[in-house]
Amino acid sequence: MIVDTPLLELNGITKRFPGVLANDDVYFDVAVGEIHALLGENGAGKSTLMKVLHGLYRPDQGEVRLHGRSSGITTPADAIEAGVAMVHQHFMLVPTLTVAENVALGLAPSGFILDTSEVAERIRDLSSRYGLHVDPSAHVWQLAVGERQRVEIVKALYRDCRLLVLDEPTAVLTPIEVEELFVILRTMAADGVGLIFISHKLGEVLSLADRITVMRDGRVTGETTPSETNKAELADMMVGREVQLAPDRPGFEPGEVRLAVKDLRVAGDRGVDAVRGCNFEVRSGELLGIAGVSGNGQRELAEAIAGLRPVVDGDIKIDGAEVTGRHPSEVRAAGLAYVPEERMRDGVVGEFSVAENLILVAHDSEPFSRRGILRLGKIVERCRELVERFDVKTPTLETTTATLSGGNIQKLILARELSGQPKVLLAAQPTRGVDIGAAEYIHRRLIEERSAGNAILVISEDLDEVLALSDRVAVMFEGRIVAVMDVAEATVERVGLLMAGSGILAEVP
Repeated sequence: MIVDTPLLELNGITKRFPGVLANDDVYFDVAVGEIHALLGENGAGKSTLMKVLHGLYRPDQGEVRLHGRSSGITTPADAIEAGVAMVHQHFMLVPTLTVAENVALGLAPSGFILDTSEVAERIRDLSSRYGLHVDPSAHVWQLAVGERQRVEIVKALYRDCRLLVLDEPTAVLTPIEVEELFVILRTMAADGVGLIFISHKLGEVLSLADRITVMRDGRVTGETTPSETNKAELADMMVGREVQLAPDRPGFEPGEVRLAVKDLRVAGDRGVDAVRGCNFEVRSGELLGIAGVSGNGQRELAEAIAGLRPVVDGDIKIDGAEVTGRHPSEVRAAGLAYVPEERMRDGVVGEFSVAENLILVAHDSEPFSRRGILRLGKIVERCRELVERFDVKTPTLETTTATLSGGNIQKLILARELSGQPKVLLAAQPTRGVDIGAAEYIHRRLIEERSAGNAILVISEDLDEVLALSDRVAVMFEGRIVAVMDVAEATVERVGLLMAGSGILAEVP
């Protein structure tokens, strides 16, 4: 239900930080009942613009207008009062509370005690009206990821939201859950709610949006509609050059088994098994992709293979050598390179320099040290070569790593891990949180390593990524590998059903 009345107008928004022009004279508007997608690489200015809208930042120039009038938004409380809400990529819910209690948080009680029964009744009404299927009495910790996201939407609707910002809302959803979400969002738009949809997934943007605005380097570089554009054109507008959205994947002839996982059981952080009898192999010259929704044991599997988490039972072998339960340094020595999913927690030391992180795992060996003394000339020589070869954009080798973009930190980790000439590369969520240009580069490097004869294991919650990279696809559900298939057999529908736990009996004897 799009009408001519502008619900939101961001007029000439300019926001500066020391040394950075984050938003440069940005114009952006949303009509009543419109789904308006906002695209851009990391650092393009999207987050800053949304923080201006929510009163977290005050613009240096420009104005935020709602319904044709100055919004007066200077704080997040003002934004909520004005009917502006946001569903963050990482949900803002308290797991130990019920759905009704989470929705009630921050509401002004009518008496000394907030009556959650009234809250629950309105949640049921909203759930029925928008097809949200939310149980007010359920505890959040009991809910699946897609259900938690619906709770966030209920919170916004409960507060009479008229403009909803969704930041990467499909990042942790199965294809089926994405379709269900889109039905909900279209229903909201038909009811007059304006939606700002922020996403890196171009296919979803083209499927859902009424209009698309693209930002680059703090400026709007284009506005279009799905009927007037395609994925390639949107990628070009985002990056400023032609982007290869899917890597070329030459034919392959798999060789010897490099990584073998048999009957693996691994405990999660709560003491119960998160990995429950996993079996798979990865051969040289092959890329095996493991697809699955977050929380189905993928993180625990990766950490166990890398020697970072104890193994309850089962075997892990690299090139025929037993590495089960070995120290990470021994697993690395056996031939494993590891790109962890939490790059700032497990991949780099943020306070260290680029050079220090590049040499982190090899600083005590020749030619970088001799008799316990670092050979700085050799270290600088190697680090310069890696920065150039892996296209790591950094002012200097002494730059603090935490100041780099996510994509450049990921390329730094990849450079370090591949510099040891591994036999097996394990990459967990290799492009999570990186922009489309860095993702293109990382995908190309993974395929190059596979074509050079390495065994590559990619664990990703992005099904498009798994299908684009893999020779074979494995699906993980509730700690088990429930299906393994050639990529030619792996349709989005088939894999999506398996990721959601449907159709498993047909795949597994």
